[in-house]
Amino acid sequence: MTFVIGLTGSIGMGKSTTAQMFADADIPVWDADATVRRLYEKDGSAAQAIGAIYPSVMIDGGVSRPKLRDLIATDPSVLDVVQNIVHPLVAKDRATFLTTETAPIVLLDIPLLFEIGADADCDGVAVVSVPADVQKQRVMERSEMSEADYEMILSRQMPDAEKRSRARWVIETLTLDAARQSVANILSEIEQDIPNA
Repeated sequence: MTFVIGLTGSIGMGKSTTAQMFADADIPVWDADATVRRLYEKDGSAAQAIGAIYPSVMIDGGVSRPKLRDLIATDPSVLDVVQNIVHPLVAKDRATFLTTETAPIVLLDIPLLFEIGADADCDGVAVVSVPADVQKQRVMERSEMSEADYEMILSRQMPDAEKRSRARWVIETLTLDAARQSVANILSEIEQDIPNA
């Protein structure tokens, strides 16, 4: 019996860093963003489908994320079309991971975990979180994203307070040490709950 942890959190909360902490503890991690990147590559199943509808976002047979982001900024309806293509492919990849991975504990790293209902596949959900001002500062400092892009992404994500209320665990990521301790505590709690972990 495998215990499935769902890891989620809004943009800029430190989710990728926290997922790596689980990986460093030898927990197999399925990464939704990495899966999408793979699907967008040349010969990826999403690239072929998206390219057939939006050829302007393609470079060398793969989807250019910057070009796609620019297109969505001018026509937000494009995002729904792309998600209708990508989400079933991502769900299939996730299901394959869950049926083939035999470790006692695994982690699903999914930004929109609650939004797409993937929490139904999880035995417990952890949400990474920092105060809103820290979140915005992180995003603005680390990326080429405009404030408008940031606000659009936030508008499509469940509010942090709601994620926190629905999660079994909240991982504060203001410091790496605090996040690392939370990860250790979560794994210790799970290992006490499941035999042979």
